[in-house]
Amino acid sequence: MAALITFEGVRAGYEAPVVGPLSFAVRAGEVVGLSGPNGCGKTTAMRVLTGEARLFEGRVERGPQLDIAYQAQQGIEVEELPLRALELFRLMSDADPGALPARLQRILDRRIDRLSGGERQLLTVWSVLSHPARLLLLDEPTNNLDPDGERLLGEALCRTRGERGVLLISHELAFLERVCDRLVEVAA
Repeated sequence: MAALITFEGVRAGYEAPVVGPLSFAVRAGEVVGLSGPNGCGKTTAMRVLTGEARLFEGRVERGPQLDIAYQAQQGIEVEELPLRALELFRLMSDADPGALPARLQRILDRRIDRLSGGERQLLTVWSVLSHPARLLLLDEPTNNLDPDGERLLGEALCRTRGERGVLLISHELAFLERVCDRLVEVAA
């Protein structure tokens, strides 16, 4: 099956390269994890796809008409957003909120600035998972999640197959090994 995204000899960064060279692909139907120590450039590699980081060498090839949904490592600043959870979900996804897990159904009427960090994280990650994009980028989606939230996320990722692909960053190696089809080690 053709790759949704291919990195070939990618060296990327901001003012100067901080990661690379990296070579890997993400195909439809697979979850690929980026693993490595803090500060090795996993997020920078992902940010090449969002335009937030600069490509210094190599090439990134996107599949035709590729659309991407992105969950950033840093959560949404909620103090200035007096939105309810349902409103945020609808802004981030066209999906039916009725398909959300019961744990998220219970918080839809609450303001997001009144949710715990784990509730906000799960809502944000689920909004990306519910988006119809063919490539999902998840940067540290387990941050602030309790074991039940991690279990829900793991189950959802196992169901995210078919025509979609996932590029996932996590410091939790056990989580990556459980949900990913393969891991790409990013060297420090």
